[in-house]
Amino acid sequence: MKLNSLYLALVAASSSVFAAPADIERIQVKGSYFNDYKVDNANGAMRTSASLLETAQSVTVISDTIISEQLATTLGEVLTNDASLTAGSQQRNREVFNLRGFELSSGTGYLRDGHQHWSHYQQPIEILQQVEVIKGPSSILYGQSGPGGLVNMVTKKPTAKTLLNASADVDQHGSTRFMVDAGGALTEAEDLRARGILVKQDVDYWREYQNGENRERDRFLGAVVVDYDISDNALVRVHYDRTDDKAGLDTGAWIDDNANVIGDDKTIRDMSWAFTDITVENVGIDFNVFLSDNWKVKLGYNEQTFERQRFESSPSRNSYDTQTNTYTSNPYDRFDDWQFTTAFIDFIGEFETASIQHQFLIGANSLDYYYGQLRTSADSFSFTAGQNEPARPDVSYKTDLTKSETEYDYYGVYAQDLITFSPQWQVSVGGRFDKQTREGQNNESFLPKFGVLYHPNASATIYASYTEGFEPQNETITDEEDINFGMKIDAVTSEQRELGIKWQLFDERLMLSGAIFDISKNGTLVTEQLETPIGSITSETNQVGEQRHKGFEMAAQGAATDRLFVMASTMYLDANYERANENLQGKRPVDAPKWSASLWTRYELNDAIAFNAGAFYEGERFADSDNSITKDAYTRVDVGATYKFIMSNTDINLRLNVENLFDTDYLGGGGNGNVTIGEGTNLRLAAQFNF
Repeated sequence: MKLNSLYLALVAASSSVFAAPADIERIQVKGSYFNDYKVDNANGAMRTSASLLETAQSVTVISDTIISEQLATTLGEVLTNDASLTAGSQQRNREVFNLRGFELSSGTGYLRDGHQHWSHYQQPIEILQQVEVIKGPSSILYGQSGPGGLVNMVTKKPTAKTLLNASADVDQHGSTRFMVDAGGALTEAEDLRARGILVKQDVDYWREYQNGENRERDRFLGAVVVDYDISDNALVRVHYDRTDDKAGLDTGAWIDDNANVIGDDKTIRDMSWAFTDITVENVGIDFNVFLSDNWKVKLGYNEQTFERQRFESSPSRNSYDTQTNTYTSNPYDRFDDWQFTTAFIDFIGEFETASIQHQFLIGANSLDYYYGQLRTSADSFSFTAGQNEPARPDVSYKTDLTKSETEYDYYGVYAQDLITFSPQWQVSVGGRFDKQTREGQNNESFLPKFGVLYHPNASATIYASYTEGFEPQNETITDEEDINFGMKIDAVTSEQRELGIKWQLFDERLMLSGAIFDISKNGTLVTEQLETPIGSITSETNQVGEQRHKGFEMAAQGAATDRLFVMASTMYLDANYERANENLQGKRPVDAPKWSASLWTRYELNDAIAFNAGAFYEGERFADSDNSITKDAYTRVDVGATYKFIMSNTDINLRLNVENLFDTDYLGGGGNGNVTIGEGTNLRLAAQFNF
């Protein structure tokens, strides 16, 4: 059997490569005792097994240990552990995030196991092994990518060792979540392995509709992954998952010009009959084959279908009358159908030329995109607080005979080489050619990447890098309620310069890192609400020029002592529009604080009892593009405790978490018409069983 250094490195990075053949699978490759907070590899950053010390850009990896300790139920709760990410609007049962001040697009800002992933819904985090935050443009390896970076979600994989985990959690509002995670070898030779995850979640939210009903959510998740060792040097993996997620709508609270909430914090302006019903399916296959001692090929294919019905009451902030507490709702029924088909092939090799080491990657990937929409509107109506709620209009999207459709194909070829000249010096170079083909508009580009790494010792790296990004846009502005409806949109380009340092301390148990970055984005789209609507025209969108974000980040992750573990980060961000129209010139983007910070810790009192404490800080942010409405800074403090014991050969973990311990009032992401109000103190209890 071929057991070269590349093979061993890939086995060690088990979160993102295939399981080893049966006789290797019995060997459990582990890091040190302290590595449940610290992860040394993020394969999404380089598409290879290069360690974080060999990666010339800032990357944060959030492990499943932290996800489990925080009893996280949404991706947003996971991403609060990295200060470079801030929350945007959370309306309509989905989450929006800003990375280094740039909004992550649903289509270009997220990956799952290296595949572009349509993320227009709350992600099923129960299937995740870790979350990688890859900062800065990453178009060279993945194609269309925003300037802030990417979030790569790495899923759990089968193991030869039998596992059966069950858990249940509940919060003070009565929300419940039940999960079963089971798997292991299906054959005596351990060449066939599987893993399955089932989740049932029912959520009762703290905000309520004006008829007194609470907003609710009903979610089911089923996922299965099967690995088969075709031979000693080849593996095939098949995966499938399905999410059914139905919830009442909450498009957010309204605030006035002083950022004060209009009405009661708990009041939802949407009608109680408004809802969104989502079904998402992913099915795919991956092959991993060692061609020789030094070369490997990886192939991946995934089909994602996303279907959503959204019945809106659509309350209008612009129509609100402060004297009578009356506003207009514009209800409609809508059906959306997204289809995301992705594929890639990577050749990865390690070889030496003239005493110079190379870790070489050459590959290609593609995306076939389809979107169709049906929509039927009902008559608008006025509603005054205190009135009886009007009945749901008798309309259906199925009566729409003019389906709106968009299709395009996107593909690219790329190459990257990590060149090691000596133990001290490395250079990372690469390039990509990509092309988007769509009716009426084609885009193509060539993107370079360059990085220099200096290692003063085996535990430290100083690096400098330059990367570019490219985002093809819709052919025209498609919002019929925009004054520039039909205006052609050019591709958005970006570039980043970054200087950073990474340093491992305490026998490599703790990673310290810091980075200075300068990102420019050209062709930014900005939508502004009209002060005085013109009939049904309520907004104006322009491609206003350059957006420039400069700043620095610092982070610490790992073990500070034998019993104290920490994940901490902070970011300073100077973000402005440049060469924009006169209304935006020099203004700061919405939800881009100058300062943000996060901290999560665990202290182990003994082998059975551990305590957690965390603090999450967001500085002042603007709620509008005019920078006239300022949301105050806030700090949220969370605490938790866990007790572990064994009963009847079953490991049991009991956990209590308190979110927002001091009941801090704060505003989250979103603007004056859709701001998220931070929840007060919330208690959560969980029991986890490992059989």
